[in-house]
Amino acid sequence: MPDLLLLLPDFLLITAGFALCRWTSLDRPVWSSVERLVYYLLFPVLLFNSISRSQLRPGETLALAGAGVAVLLSGVLLAYALRLWPGIHAQNHASGAQVAFRFNSFVALALAERLQGAQGVAWIALLIALCVPLANVAAVWPLARHGGHGYLRELVRNPLIVSTVLGLAANLSGLRLPEPAAVSLQKIGVAALPLGLMAVGAGLRFGALRDAPGLAGALLFIRHAALPLVALGLIHMLALPAAQASMLMAFAALPTASSSYVLAVRMGGNGPFVAGLITLSTLLGMVSLPLWLLVQTQWPA
Repeated sequence: MPDLLLLLPDFLLITAGFALCRWTSLDRPVWSSVERLVYYLLFPVLLFNSISRSQLRPGETLALAGAGVAVLLSGVLLAYALRLWPGIHAQNHASGAQVAFRFNSFVALALAERLQGAQGVAWIALLIALCVPLANVAAVWPLARHGGHGYLRELVRNPLIVSTVLGLAANLSGLRLPEPAAVSLQKIGVAALPLGLMAVGAGLRFGALRDAPGLAGALLFIRHAALPLVALGLIHMLALPAAQASMLMAFAALPTASSSYVLAVRMGGNGPFVAGLITLSTLLGMVSLPLWLLVQTQWPA
């Protein structure tokens, strides 16, 4: 599949969820249950499997790991700074800020395998292990503050943080599950991608982005332009090897996480606004991700 079409299947799944929710008997209550299933079981299992079974080798990838964390934190700071703009609606910002720095782990793992094979998967798994907890901590904070939720309570209850920490602990300790259990967990995790993306489509309201077009544009600019530029600077500052450089750029240019919608809905945010952002981010990523990879390879050292 050409790089330009890498994200087309994801976008088609979002479209399928939208159509099923509106024009079949699989209406909104059905998809509300699917959202909870993905958020609390399927996606956490996928993260646990990916991280626990990968060869992380953090000592060999210290520069790559540090650069990945720096890219993520840059997105957090830029997204939080948007709250200072006059006229920014508090709920829209609290809901959508996460879109600027969270990333689609499904696409990350698939793209890493295509670019660098098993080694690329190991590198991206390391970035996922480091950045998923940080991204979720940063995503929960504005929603908890706006909605009056207990911040620490939300963190320890966040299934993505818990599964990532457990996966990292299992990996570092050398824990290996019995084969029947490992195969069962793998099958559970495989279901996360299609159901998660279809749930995003089921919650989509195209008109929601018209409520805050300036904020939406700024968040998507951070996700698809500012963060790849930060990655490009770090690649040359740290003189990363070519293979690791391509992984960092791919990580920085990913579309946002589909689970952002579920988190926003669960914590009382503006779910339709976030669903619209996710759809546009996926569509933009189809074009911007391969272009940024091309820029990274052609940029003079």
